Amino acid sequence: MSAPRRRIVRPPTQPPDPNNHVRVQKLRVRLECERAALLRWQARLKRAFNTVQKTQARITRLERQLARPDP
Repeated sequence: MSAPRRRIVRPPTQPPDPNNHVRVQKLRVRLECERAALLRWQARLKRAFNTVQKTQARITRLERQLARPDP
């Protein structure tokens, strides 16, 4: 005996919202602001990372010089 087919229950569709265009436009403006902020922070992060790398290299070089026995 086969089981009856099940119906897929979907929520009823809603008519398009007239304010949707305004909401989407506001979200796009916010997205552009956030992208600009991210680019600014990434530039700062890149500069900070390069500074840390240079400082670590100087520390390593000084430690190596200190570990070397004097002639």
